[in-house]
Amino acid sequence: MSNVLVHVLHHDEQFHESSLGVLREAARCAQALGGEAHALVIGEAPDAGALGGFGAARVYRAPAPLGLAAPVVGLMARLVRERGFAYAFLAGGPLGLEAGAGLAARLGAGVAVEVTGIAVESGRLVPERLVIADTQISEIELASEVGVIVARSRAFEPGTGSPARAPVEEIVAEPADPRTRMLVHAERGDAQPSGIEEAEVVVAGGRGLGRPEGFALCAELAAALGPRSAVAATRAVVDAGWYPYDAQVGQTGRRVAPKLYVAAGISGAVQHRVGMQDSESILAINKDPQAPIFDVADLGVVGDLNRVLPRLSAALRARHAGTAR
Repeated sequence: MSNVLVHVLHHDEQFHESSLGVLREAARCAQALGGEAHALVIGEAPDAGALGGFGAARVYRAPAPLGLAAPVVGLMARLVRERGFAYAFLAGGPLGLEAGAGLAARLGAGVAVEVTGIAVESGRLVPERLVIADTQISEIELASEVGVIVARSRAFEPGTGSPARAPVEEIVAEPADPRTRMLVHAERGDAQPSGIEEAEVVVAGGRGLGRPEGFALCAELAAALGPRSAVAATRAVVDAGWYPYDAQVGQTGRRVAPKLYVAAGISGAVQHRVGMQDSESILAINKDPQAPIFDVADLGVVGDLNRVLPRLSAALRARHAGTAR
C-alpha cells in the first residue's frame, strides 16, 4: 500500500484552491496505488475535517507559525518516516518550492517541481512537467524510496468538495528552529490576494501603459472585477521599476492560471505567454492589431487602453450597482 501525504495551505479562514487541487489529485494517485491520501494542516486552520470532501482519508493538524518552510519540512519529514508515506505532495508557490526542496534534502528523496500532470505506471508515480517554454512534456523518474512532488500553482482543479468528513489527529509540532522565526505577519493594504497565483482574475499591465501611473488603471479594473482579482506585470515594466517584482508573470516570474487574464498593453512575447497561457479565458487590449498576444487571446480589443480600461471599469461598476438595487 502506498499512502501519500499532502501539505494543505490556508489563509484567512480559507483553504487555498491550489492545495485543494493538489489534494484531490493526490487522492486519485493514492487510490490508483492502492493507498490513501492524508493531509497536513499547520496553524489555526479552518474546518480541517472538511478536507475529507477533497479526498483526505485522515488529517494531521499541528500548531506552528504560518509562512515558514522549516515547520513544514520538519513535520512532513517526521510523518513520512513514522507513518511510511511513499510520496509527499505540496502546492506550488514560494513556500511550496522552498519546503519541497528542504524536505527532499532532509529525506534524501527525489523531487519534481512545477508538476502539471501525474501518471501511474507499474505501481509508481511519474510526474510530468512542461519544458522548453511549455512546448514539450518531460516525464520525471523518482527513483528514490520516497518521492517529493511540488505542483505548479493551480495546475490541478479542486472541483466541488463532497460532504465527506475526515478524522483529525492533533500532532505535536517540531521544536522551533532558533535560527528562523516569524518577526511580523503583514498583509497588503489593498484588495490584492495573498499571491497572484491564487487570484481568480488577473489584470496585467505592460509597456503599453506608457508610465508607472498607468497601473492605476489596472488596479481600478481589478477592483471593479471583484475581491478575488489581482494586478500583475510583465518583466519589462518590473525591470523599469514600474511595479514590484513579486507581481511579475512570465518565464522568469510567476505562472498563473486564473479564470480570466486581462493583458493590457502587453505585446505577448513568448517569455510572458509561458506564465499566463493556461488561463481559462484571456482578454487582450492593445492598439497594435498585429501584437502576438492576440494569437493566444480568447477576446481581443484593438484600441487605446487609456480609453478602454476606464470605460470597462465604469461599465462593471454600473452593472454591480444595478444588481445591488
